Amino acid sequence: MTMPGPLNVTDFKKYAAFGSGVGIEIGGQNLEVTAARVRPHGIDVLGATTIRDFGQRPAAQWGLEYARFLREVGASHLAATVLLPRRETIVRQIALPGVAGRDLASAIALQIDSLHPYGEDEVVYGWSRLVNGSVLLAVLRRATLDGYTSIFAEAGIAVAAFTFSAAAIYIAHRVPVAQPPVSDKGFVAVAAGENGWLEVYGESAARPVFSADFDLPPDRAVALAISELRLEPDEAPLSLGGVLPVPRTNPVANDFSQRALPYAAALSGACPWLGSAVNLLPPEQRRSNSRAMYIPTIVLAVLVLLVAGALVAQSSMEDRRYLTALEAEIAQIEPQAKRSAVLDREMLRAQTRLRLLDEFRSRTKADLDSLNELTALLKPPTWTNMIDLSPGAATITGETDQAAPLLKLLDASPYFQGSTFVGSIAKSGGNEQFQVRTARRARP
Repeated sequence: MTMPGPLNVTDFKKYAAFGSGVGIEIGGQNLEVTAARVRPHGIDVLGATTIRDFGQRPAAQWGLEYARFLREVGASHLAATVLLPRRETIVRQIALPGVAGRDLASAIALQIDSLHPYGEDEVVYGWSRLVNGSVLLAVLRRATLDGYTSIFAEAGIAVAAFTFSAAAIYIAHRVPVAQPPVSDKGFVAVAAGENGWLEVYGESAARPVFSADFDLPPDRAVALAISELRLEPDEAPLSLGGVLPVPRTNPVANDFSQRALPYAAALSGACPWLGSAVNLLPPEQRRSNSRAMYIPTIVLAVLVLLVAGALVAQSSMEDRRYLTALEAEIAQIEPQAKRSAVLDREMLRAQTRLRLLDEFRSRTKADLDSLNELTALLKPPTWTNMIDLSPGAATITGETDQAAPLLKLLDASPYFQGSTFVGSIAKSGGNEQFQVRTARRARP
């Protein structure tokens, strides 16, 4: 018996890329604004502007300047996606293996106090799932968010989302129109920030998202990012604009080497049904775009459904015949399958009990072996001021003259694997302060 071949239906995701967005990047002194329109056949940058010295001017004054820009580009109905300053936002990438999707919010809420340094200060946070099942999380002081929401409301600016650079780039990079030629193995991208800082973003199989600000020479910053991403040491860095979809039209003055982030924010807000960035704005304060923008997508979706229905009807007779034969075979083997399932469950319960007993007996010895291994690996001038061991991981905090080689040193050990830096490396005197989180290998 042969099952009928699947219908050869085209992937219509590209044709759902239909919308417009406005992105605002909050800088130290200025607001960088970009408006973009996404269509299946290409992306158009409608316009870009800079609102200068927004913190020193009345909000109503520069709010009129923003409204005038939207009218000029035909985007007055759009709510903005706003990028918070990177150094005011705590960004974490956490793994929650075994947690079902419906339980993610509760699991994150239980851990949130341990994921930021703000102590008793009230915070807001937002998260979204990544392609490998891990979670991209952002935390911000509530007082900071309230300050921005207040000033944008005073300026009369409709805001759909307050997010951060890594979340916007992650979504914009995946807009299925005019995608750039980037290696599937991973990449690292660099953009110049304010006051000599570097914005570094990257993706790889080992780490779906890497984002950091560095006050370091570009070569040093790229080397640290490549180490975190487990890329080849000779991986050439790209410009941040080089990992975003290439627009069909773009104003000459809109230089992506300087203005890639507001463009990424505009793309992330243009097609929210294809994927939305982490949003720190409470749901009751979020503004949505005009419903009129959904009409072309709805019409196209109806046409797609009609075509798909015609194709399904064409093969419905073959499907029914196949289903009848399949149900007959299932009825013959179902009793044996049920008996096998009962035996499998009993065996699994017995194996689980044995494993738990073995793990309990070996835990103390495994912890001592791990401490001995760390003592042997972390030789002077490296020293630690805290080692936190859990059954599956270890967190090491300390100082050394060069922190970057520690990841390869730990991963080469038979006791550890998957080592990553928690946060950025800080300079202290002549040494580098580090915090490394590493997974413990299973020992026989």
